[in-house]
Amino acid sequence: MKVRFYGKGLPGISDTQYPGKLITMEGPDGVGRSTQIALVREYLEASGYAVSSTGLKRSELASAGIQEAKQGHTMDPLTMSLFYAADFADRLEREIIPALRAGFVVLTDRYVYSLIARAEVRGLDPAWIRSIYGFALVPDAILYLRCDLEHLVPRVLNARGFDYWESGMDFMGYRDFYQSYLAYQQRMLDTFDALGKEFGFRDIDARLSIEEVFAQLRVAVEDSVGDLRPTVS
Repeated sequence: MKVRFYGKGLPGISDTQYPGKLITMEGPDGVGRSTQIALVREYLEASGYAVSSTGLKRSELASAGIQEAKQGHTMDPLTMSLFYAADFADRLEREIIPALRAGFVVLTDRYVYSLIARAEVRGLDPAWIRSIYGFALVPDAILYLRCDLEHLVPRVLNARGFDYWESGMDFMGYRDFYQSYLAYQQRMLDTFDALGKEFGFRDIDARLSIEEVFAQLRVAVEDSVGDLRPTVS
């Protein structure tokens, strides 16, 4: 991949090209990203590619702290955004870039776009939130699992129910989880629509079955890794 950053990039990074590929998967809460990431990884590895996967709140530096902060519901949106930025920066430096240098296909379950969307709907300045993620690499592909509320709600209810943060209960002002979830997720979907135009998302129809969604993703992933030689023939 050609090394490009959304802003100034990470300090000390002078590379212009990495042999690996960076593919990120975005989409609303409960849309099935984790399932599809696992399927894509299995498919790529069976095809001979070396694959690494990562996602939000998985850094050694910040993940435990974020989990603890979310349990207390005490941090304001700005502080929480900086906490997530620290988590992302640590994973980018310690996991993502080394894997790309080694020729891996790196799959990310969410990227900076979810973090930008969450911050924007909570009222943070759009220019400021983009500036703090200026160190982020521009991915080779941004695959957006597009789904409307009509199809999303049953999936969430069947899987685990409504989550405090995924329902926007920290700021929406509703007492009812269901109403808060609907209002918050619609804001998120509208924001993702705008981000998709800004950053060039490739839409995947996530209203379909798991198998049909994966078929779309497989085509998109093949388009991205087509010039990358598998490690095993």
